[in-house]
Amino acid sequence: MWVGLGLDAVDWAGLEHNYGSAEDIPDLLRRCGGRDVSDGRGAGGAGVASDGPGARDAGDAGDAGLVDGGGPGDPHTPDRTTAPDDADDADDAASDLLNLLFHQGGWICSAASAALPFLMRLATAPRVPTRCAMLELVAMLAAEARRVEDRFLDPGWVPAWERALPEVLGLLDDPEPRIRRAAADVLGVCADPGASVLPGLLRCWKTEDDPGTRLELALSLGLAARRAPVGEHGTEVHALLHGLLDSPEPQLRLAAVHALAPNEPGLPARELGLVLEALRDPTVEMWRHTSSVCTGVLGIHQWTAGLMTGPDPAFTLGLLADHHDPEQRVGALAQAGSLLSRWHSPTAAVLPRLAARLDDPSVEARFRATELLACLGPAAAAHADEVAALLSDTAARATRVRQTVGGAALWALARMNDPRCVPGAIELINGARPGFASASAHYPADRLHIAVLPALDELLGRLPDHAELLLPSICERLDAATDERVLSRLCTALAEWGPAARPAIPRLLALLEAEDDRVWTPAAKALAEIGPPDGSIPDRSTPNGSAPDGSPLDRSTPNGSTPDHSTPNGSAPDGSTPAPSAETAPAAARARDLLLSRALTTGPHAELAAWAYWRLGGEPGPALDVLGRGIDADRFCHPALRRLADLGPHAAPLADRLRTMTAATEPWTRTEAAYALWAATGDTDTTVPALMASVQDLATGTHLPVMLPAVRHLARIGRAARPAADLLRGVPARDQRFRSGGGWRGFTDDENIRAAVGELLTACD
Repeated sequence: MWVGLGLDAVDWAGLEHNYGSAEDIPDLLRRCGGRDVSDGRGAGGAGVASDGPGARDAGDAGDAGLVDGGGPGDPHTPDRTTAPDDADDADDAASDLLNLLFHQGGWICSAASAALPFLMRLATAPRVPTRCAMLELVAMLAAEARRVEDRFLDPGWVPAWERALPEVLGLLDDPEPRIRRAAADVLGVCADPGASVLPGLLRCWKTEDDPGTRLELALSLGLAARRAPVGEHGTEVHALLHGLLDSPEPQLRLAAVHALAPNEPGLPARELGLVLEALRDPTVEMWRHTSSVCTGVLGIHQWTAGLMTGPDPAFTLGLLADHHDPEQRVGALAQAGSLLSRWHSPTAAVLPRLAARLDDPSVEARFRATELLACLGPAAAAHADEVAALLSDTAARATRVRQTVGGAALWALARMNDPRCVPGAIELINGARPGFASASAHYPADRLHIAVLPALDELLGRLPDHAELLLPSICERLDAATDERVLSRLCTALAEWGPAARPAIPRLLALLEAEDDRVWTPAAKALAEIGPPDGSIPDRSTPNGSAPDGSPLDRSTPNGSTPDHSTPNGSAPDGSTPAPSAETAPAAARARDLLLSRALTTGPHAELAAWAYWRLGGEPGPALDVLGRGIDADRFCHPALRRLADLGPHAAPLADRLRTMTAATEPWTRTEAAYALWAATGDTDTTVPALMASVQDLATGTHLPVMLPAVRHLARIGRAARPAADLLRGVPARDQRFRSGGGWRGFTDDENIRAAVGELLTACD
């Protein structure tokens, strides 16, 4: 099919795609054409070949374009007559081509412009097995060309597209409905004005009888009618779409709402009954057979939820009404998660609906309902008894790690700080609870709520109140564990507990003897956070109570005392200050010797060793020297700055360097340098404004990870931070959740920053 088309006349090696030279493009294009098995010729031969699977990957159910419109059950999917291996190779080549020419978007490369006529040749050839995949790639490129700045648009794209547009319009008359849908999708997302494409779309609309293609056309008409100049057909399209709001077909009514909503943002809320009726109707499956949307119930729920703005729960409550289809119930819970992850106020209305799904016949529905109660944590504590009843539910959802309903119940009780979580937590410590994450996972803070379980330390770290019951199992596991990842997770949890984990000190001291960095480093971090074995507080000042430079200290906290850089209370959990045991004291001395020797090396963990040495009762000199070098290094230095703050006035010799760093544009450096400067000198004139610069956007609803330590530092500074308290005084009243992560982290982000702001207000009022 390539004879005379000039494929080999293009200087592909001189063109560029997302991975470099485009010299591999011709071979991929040829492979996308497939091979007709009847006579061995290319796809342009006389044999008959079918459309293969579309290239769109079945990604997250919340995305709009997920899977292709064909496949089993699609009456418009013809039988393959190409050899199976050949068809698979064509699909693989199409996937590679998409990755090379589009990847994640952001620009239109020179190879894309050169390839466009050949992509259209493949899309218009009836026997090519990847026609839909080629049109999908064309749609992605055409949409990206409309979005990117001119400097990211290859100069050859516009003339190439002008030549391709008539071919796309011609495909609206293709015998295959899937091709007509894909062509309509391209015309909906391209940059051409409505005047150029509306006539063809309207002509097709008037003759089209395929239900999926009519949905695609309605969406494309709406998109094209918003691109000026619209021409004489704009009024006709507007009337047509409004007329579809009264269509007897529920999905056409929904398509009309989507098509009209960008210009009429209040329409979805006004037509909420119509929208819910369509979403909950069995005909919602028709959307699987579109090109631009092509997804099932969960995806359609999420796509339509994007039309609803603000915290009003009416849409979500409508979806949560009982339904015989488990996919509908699961989709409704997914939308509940999306709503609750963004707003506080819907909680009271939605929470009873979540509790009602705890005994749902669907495993996925039970899991999602329970996981959302875990996300809400203390706000859902009234349903702790119902959650506790699910601890023995071993049914697993269909995910790679086989997360169970009982695991979600354990997580929910831990978030509620309910003691009934302790037996399950012990099982988790011993490795008998499957489904929990093996490592920390972070997700973007977008509209789609990701329902997952945390890692071991992320659950245990929330249970310091139950340390007495959990520590025996943790200590036994520390003794027996051979997996460094498990050791690290357990040590991280102990570090979170701080002084409450003091009974684990002997085990942690023993781990410091290990040569393996993966063993001794997490133990060192835990010991540093727990504090010295005898519960004492390292001396932060010089013998005469002045700063090392001889100046008086002025570091007032809310109660007028000096800042405490040790453990939260410097004592054991019961408030006492235990004396070191005969066994622990020599081990602690040995640990300090080990840490000091590691601090004096140039190894990657010298800073950690020096800081832990100081925290375990060592001298400040090594930590000051090593951490001082760390903040001078040309790298991301905020961990060294945070540890340096622990030295208190001993860090005063570095004050000038710290003061310079408070003007850094990088927020983490600025924040930790400001706190270290205050801890060393008590300077609030420099540090408070620097810390306020890191939190100022919090007042208007923006949340970044650096803001939490910044607010906590301001709270420790106390009354001198009153300007920051005044700035953030309105934060507790805001309805939106302050989050920078998705999944359960979005909820804990919000809880943590609100608690920190509360501490700041208390400290300053």
